[in-house]
Amino acid sequence: MFRKPATELHRMYREELISAVEIVESFLSRIESKDAQVGAFLTILSSRALEKAHNLDRKRAAGKPLGKLAGIPIAVKDNIHINGERTTCGSKFLANYKAVFDSTVVKLMEEEDALILGKTNLDEFAMGSSTENSAFKQTRNPWDLKCSPGGSSGGSAAAVAARFCPLSLGSDTGGSIRQPAALCGIFGFKPSYGRVSRYGLVAFGSSLDQIGPFATNTQDIALLMEVLGKHCPKDSTTVNAAEEHYVKLLNAPIPKKKIGVPWSFLKDLNSESRDNFDQSIEKLKNIGFEIVDIDLNILKYSIAVYYIIGTAEASTNLARFDGIRYGVRSSRAKTLDEVYDFSKQEGFGQEVKKRILLGTYVLSSGYKDAYHKKAGQVRRLIIETFKSAFSNCSLIAMPCAPLPAFALGEALQDPLQMYLQDIYTVSANLAGLPAISAPSGFGKEKKPYGIQFIGPHMSDALVLQCAHLYEQATGYGAHIPPEFDREVLT
Repeated sequence: MFRKPATELHRMYREELISAVEIVESFLSRIESKDAQVGAFLTILSSRALEKAHNLDRKRAAGKPLGKLAGIPIAVKDNIHINGERTTCGSKFLANYKAVFDSTVVKLMEEEDALILGKTNLDEFAMGSSTENSAFKQTRNPWDLKCSPGGSSGGSAAAVAARFCPLSLGSDTGGSIRQPAALCGIFGFKPSYGRVSRYGLVAFGSSLDQIGPFATNTQDIALLMEVLGKHCPKDSTTVNAAEEHYVKLLNAPIPKKKIGVPWSFLKDLNSESRDNFDQSIEKLKNIGFEIVDIDLNILKYSIAVYYIIGTAEASTNLARFDGIRYGVRSSRAKTLDEVYDFSKQEGFGQEVKKRILLGTYVLSSGYKDAYHKKAGQVRRLIIETFKSAFSNCSLIAMPCAPLPAFALGEALQDPLQMYLQDIYTVSANLAGLPAISAPSGFGKEKKPYGIQFIGPHMSDALVLQCAHLYEQATGYGAHIPPEFDREVLT
C-alpha cells in the first residue's frame, strides 16, 4: 500500500476497495517499524488518526459525500498548529506547548477528510538547512542514513521519501521545502506568496514564509494545492484570487514553452551537479522547450539580503517567546528581567540565538539604514530583475541545491557552507514567486538531485504543468530508497 500515491489511495477508498482504518493502520505500522532509522516524526497522532478514520468510514457507509482528500494520510511539519496537539517548532522552548487552535491549512485538509498521521521534525523554528538544529533528534536521509535530508522541513521530506505517508506539509522561508525535496528525491512545491494561508504557522520571516506540499508526483501536489490554495480572512497576506483547478490544468498545453536559464549565475556550480543540471536541460529540450539565456547575476546578493531581512523578521517574531505567556520559564530567575533573559538563554538553541542577535543588530539604531533598508532596496531590484527575465521566458530553471545530500555533521562545522545551501532557492522567497523542486536523477553515489522551476507570481498552475511534463519524461519521483522499498511484516 505504501507504494501507492495519494490520488490512487483516494480512488481505492472511494471505490470501497479499502477502508480508512486499514489505510491508517498500514501507514502507522510502517512508521512504527521504520521511523527509528529515519527520525522523521516528533509526534505520532495514532489515536487521533484512527478516530478520524473510523468517522470517515462511517461517513462513507452512510452514503455522504466524501472530500477530495478522503483516505489520504498526511504528515504536518511541527511549526503548523493542530488544535490540542503539541507544536514544538523543534525547540526546547515549546517542548510542552499545545496549540489552542487549528491552522487554516489543517482545517482545510480535515474538511476534505484528510487523515493526519503526525508532526514532523524540523530545524528549530525552521532555521537551518539540515534538520540538525532540532532540539529533539536528528532526521536522516532515507537514501543514505549517514546523510542529512536537508532542511528545515527535513522531517516532512524524509517521511514522504521513506513512504511513511504519500503527502506532507512543510514551510519554505528560503528553500526549506525545495532543498530537502531535492536531497530526498521527491517533489516539493513552494506556492506564490499569499496563495496559501499562513494562519497557524509559527512565523520565522513573515514576508518570506510560505506553506507548501511534498509528494512523489505532481498530481498529488496539484490535488493538495486545490485544497490549500484558498483566500483566508484570518491572514491579510493571502491573495483574494479565484481558486484554481490544478489537477485539470496539469495536462493543459503550455502556451509559450520557453525556459530561461541564468548560465552566468551558475558558473561556479559543482561539476557533478552541473552535469546533472545539463542533462535535465537536454530532457527539457527533447520535450519541446526552448532554452534561453537570462541575466540573473543580481542573485549573487540574494543570500546576504535574505540573511538580513530574514533575521530581522525572526528577531521581531521571536520576541514574543518571553517565558511569561507560554513556553520554557527559567527556574533560576529571581526577577522579571531574569525571567526574560534566562528563559531565552535556556530555551533557544545556538542557531536561533545567532539569528536573533544578527536580526536585532541590523534593526538597531545607527545600523538599520545601512543594512535593513539597503537590503530592502536590493530586494526590490531582485523582484524587478525577475520581472524583466519573465518578459523573455515563461519559466526559469535552476538547480535546487549546490550539492546532493551531505553527511550529518559536515555542514555544521562550516556555517557559510550551510547558508550557501540556499543560494539557488532564496530568491524565489525574496520575490514571492512559485517554485518547485522536481527529482532529476542520481549522482555517482546514488544520491538524488533536483531541478527547480520558478514562475511569475501567481503562476502556480504553470509551474506545476512544467514539472508534470518533466516528470512524465523522466519518472524519477517514483523511485523508492532501497532500504525502504519493501513491505513491513506485522
